[in-house]
Amino acid sequence: MVGFLSATLNGILVAGLYTMMSFGLALIYGVMKLVNLAHAGFIMLGAYATFALYSQFGLDPFLTGIITGPLFFFIGMGLHKYVVRRLPESGNTPAVQSLLLLFGVWLVLQNLGYLIWGGDTRSILTSYTMKSVSLGPILIAMPQLMVFLVTSVTGIALNYVLAKTYLGKAIRAVTQNKGAAQLVGINAPRIQMIAFGLGIALAAMAGGLTSTIYPFTPDFGRSFLLKAFVVTVLGGMESFWGVAFGAGLIALLEQYSAMYNFYPNVFTDAVTFTLLVVALVVMPKGLPSVGNQLVKFVQPWFEKTFGRKAVAGS
Repeated sequence: MVGFLSATLNGILVAGLYTMMSFGLALIYGVMKLVNLAHAGFIMLGAYATFALYSQFGLDPFLTGIITGPLFFFIGMGLHKYVVRRLPESGNTPAVQSLLLLFGVWLVLQNLGYLIWGGDTRSILTSYTMKSVSLGPILIAMPQLMVFLVTSVTGIALNYVLAKTYLGKAIRAVTQNKGAAQLVGINAPRIQMIAFGLGIALAAMAGGLTSTIYPFTPDFGRSFLLKAFVVTVLGGMESFWGVAFGAGLIALLEQYSAMYNFYPNVFTDAVTFTLLVVALVVMPKGLPSVGNQLVKFVQPWFEKTFGRKAVAGS
């Protein structure tokens, strides 16, 4: 039982990291229908920016987001204004041009990283890196716990912005129907530029958080991009709560498989991507669509059994 609880708790903490890595990818796809392959490059740059701020100025890695977030937000808006915005409209399907362009941006950033920092592996070691928090018989690594807390705060703030502010409502309007949003006076190109900048900022902040747990090189973001893509597809591509649920599903699957030896650890990524293939075939709109279908299936039976008034009152 202790082993099961430990695996579950670790899975929840890892899910926080996966969620943070996927927020930016989901936001950009939701607003612009673009698969941002440059996401990996900005995760890597976020890690190196965090390393530089910590090593040169002594700024705590979990506070560097105060600087890297706004910095990469403006970098992302500039990239959108002068590069991405010039692409043809992609409709509901990512255009080949956008995939090739953003893949090229990723390669440029990766090689720029090798040029500036070389291929040596870097890591961030703080006074609490090796510390842990005791929760009864379960030990929780301090960096993982702090990553989870920062991710939770970020997710709550992001949900508040999208639900309560004019900017968030405009982003959701453009996400649902760009043409209708423009008809009611929303500047869709500006909203897309802001959303792209916000997505890049979230990617860089995720890279900074990830660097507190894993060592990194200029190729750092590649595996995390693939993982974030799987999480985003499972989450429905446009749902932030779906992204969190998809991240939890993958993280718990990894933890339980490692605990019970369902398969060798070397096949962990293979199983994760197999799950992606199954999701694309069985539920192409992600886990939220499965939940909606389940509600539609159960609701008639529930109404017949308990009555429509009971359902309305619940």
